[in-house]
Order: sequence, then structure tokens, then C-alpha cells
Amino acid sequence: MKARRDVYQAIADPTRREIINLIAAQPYNVNSIAEKFDMTRQAVSLHVKILVDCGLITIKQNGRDRFCEAQLDQLNEVSGWIEQSRKLWVRRFEKLDKYLEEVKTKSDEK
Repeated sequence: MKARRDVYQAIADPTRREIINLIAAQPYNVNSIAEKFDMTRQAVSLHVKILVDCGLITIKQNGRDRFCEAQLDQLNEVSGWIEQSRKLWVRRFEKLDKYLEEVKTKSDEK
């Protein structure tokens, strides 16, 4: 069984982020997505496959067309991680501010 790619792999690439932004508003077929980028249809298809593997989009067949639809719930994992990291850095900067204020106060007392 092939390991499923994670959402971080999907958003690591700027082209994949652009594809996500494009289809977040409405479904697009693969050819329409490919027309928006200066690369081959095969290259766009590879990006779409990675997004499917990561669970960020699904492909629905409608006649001969394959439409990509966004499934952005997976981004909640990223959002949670970013918020956790933000809180950590805020605490660290608050400690640094407190330390610098203490150093400044000691220097002003001399």
C-alpha cells in the first residue's frame, strides 16, 4: 500500500497553492486548470494528482470531463499547526521583551 501524501507536501509548491485557490471558488475541469498555467497539461495533471493524493481535491467525472473540486477541510491541520507555532513565538518574544526591558532598566539605574 502506497503511503498517502500529507497536506504539507501539497501546499509546499506555489503551483499547487494556485490550483487550490483557483478551484476553491468553483470546480474546474483539468483542461481549464491547465490553460491557466504556463506549463504542459501533463505537469498540471501531476500537480492535480498530488492534490488528490493529499485529499485537498476530488475529481468527479461528468461525461468526458473530469472536474476538480476543493476539499479544504484538510487545511485545518495546517491552520492548527500554524496557530500552535504562533503562540509559541509570541511567548518567546514576550520573554525577550521582558528581558530587554530589565536590561534597559538596569542600564538606566547606573
